[in-house]
Amino acid sequence: MNPFFLLTVGVAVSMAVVPLAIRLAPALGMVDLPDPRKVHSTPIPRVGGWGIVIGSLVPLVVLQNFTPLIQSFVIGGLTLFLYGLWDDARQISHWIKFVGQIFAAALVVYYGGLYVTHFPFLIDQPLDPAIGKPFTVFAMIGMINAINHSDGLDGLAGGESMLSLIAIAILGFMADDSFSVALAFAIMGGILGFLRYNTHPAQVFMGDSGSQFLGFSLAFLAIYLTQVAHPTLSSALPLLILGLPISDILVVLFQRIKGHMNWFKATRNHVHHRLLDLGFDHYETVVIIYSVQLMLVLCAIFMRYQSDFIVTATYFAIITALFAGLLIAERSGWNLNQSRTASGLSRLVVYLKLDPRLADGLLIFISLLVPAFVLGGTVWISHVPRDFAVISGVLALLLALEILLNRVRSSIVVRATVYVAAVFSAYLVIHYPGSAAYPVTTFALFAVGALALATAFFIRLTSKISFGTSPTDYLIVFVVLAIALFGNTYIAARDTAQLVVFSVVLIYGSEVIISRLRSRWHLLNLSTLAGLAILTARGLT
Repeated sequence: MNPFFLLTVGVAVSMAVVPLAIRLAPALGMVDLPDPRKVHSTPIPRVGGWGIVIGSLVPLVVLQNFTPLIQSFVIGGLTLFLYGLWDDARQISHWIKFVGQIFAAALVVYYGGLYVTHFPFLIDQPLDPAIGKPFTVFAMIGMINAINHSDGLDGLAGGESMLSLIAIAILGFMADDSFSVALAFAIMGGILGFLRYNTHPAQVFMGDSGSQFLGFSLAFLAIYLTQVAHPTLSSALPLLILGLPISDILVVLFQRIKGHMNWFKATRNHVHHRLLDLGFDHYETVVIIYSVQLMLVLCAIFMRYQSDFIVTATYFAIITALFAGLLIAERSGWNLNQSRTASGLSRLVVYLKLDPRLADGLLIFISLLVPAFVLGGTVWISHVPRDFAVISGVLALLLALEILLNRVRSSIVVRATVYVAAVFSAYLVIHYPGSAAYPVTTFALFAVGALALATAFFIRLTSKISFGTSPTDYLIVFVVLAIALFGNTYIAARDTAQLVVFSVVLIYGSEVIISRLRSRWHLLNLSTLAGLAILTARGLT
């Protein structure tokens, strides 16, 4: 199954589910109230996990071979989702949550048959199942809680998970393993739909229902990739793939034990808390953590065949440097804001906001570039697959109906149709560029880069738009850098990562335009309708 469709379906389902969940949150008691340990000052619904889980699992129904392994993943994921909903509504104890976590992990191990068979530094000595299976259950529970505890800032846990999933997808492509790639893309779709509402300042939090599912999914994929799909990879590679959340939870547990505190009671000593206390603002804190996570997953890609010793040493070198830097800064009393009242980025934004013409110019640029890309992606290509044409035809009819009924400003159908058309264009430009491949691909790269910068600056310059971005913009930039570093060695993996970047940037640009729509006859709507009609005609003739 084409992972692109899994990603697209995941995004669409997630984006449709989250607004509904937000409306239901107050009645269900799923609202996160401020307290001294938290960084938000107003009540926020914690129902974003609905979009992540449903958006991730719905695409899996298209997988024809529903093996015991896939069954165990789906049932385990749903179990954690339900336990997470219970906790988000009633704040259950950690011991009750452990019951759900043990069940989900044990189901994967003892029913799905996935467990660690080769342990780092013991390559020539397969692990006895009596040891490997319990260890796998323990490791999966650890990762579930690692992501759960890293979910402390807007976009943080979702962004960290996205970087790990991109690395897993690239490594899965290298191993020619369609299952790991498909599952990674489906989950990325669920996360992307959620991040649309979770960028700072967040409209929704993922809650335990989302964070537990993400930790479970990452542990599942890391074990499957290194033990089943590509066993020649270093057995220590999950350390780099899963990255910072592992070390963060271990350091926090050590501090709690050392301070004779409750192991499971939430405290303000995670990496993101410590960076905030050193004077970094929300944006800077998340960007720093993204940077460390990016460094780790890039090392995972490039060091995939290195010895377990080198992989482990690299991981601990990066992590030690981070925590040593934090400790030195804290003990010396250093604080970034000792000589400033706001970050350099914040001061620059305030200065630029004084001239509204800049924001207006950027909006015009975005409003022209997105439609141009959508139409270009339907015209300057060599081929349109038939399944694309059928879907485009249905979407064109739905969009035409919404335009005629003048419901474009509040219609989720219009928003979803615009998103799908933009992503379709990106996919076709990358995979079917036609005879003039180099100019088309080069134009697309420059267009997406310009759109990313323009969109990021525009959102920073205006407070009138409800769809705000924050470090997610930088996440996109980091992924672009990863693609550049990865180069042309592995074309399929590069194209897949490039598609993710193009799709996210185009969706962000489309959202900026949609938030300012005043007429149903806007260029974005008309170009989307025309583009879908062209795809339909080309693919069916």
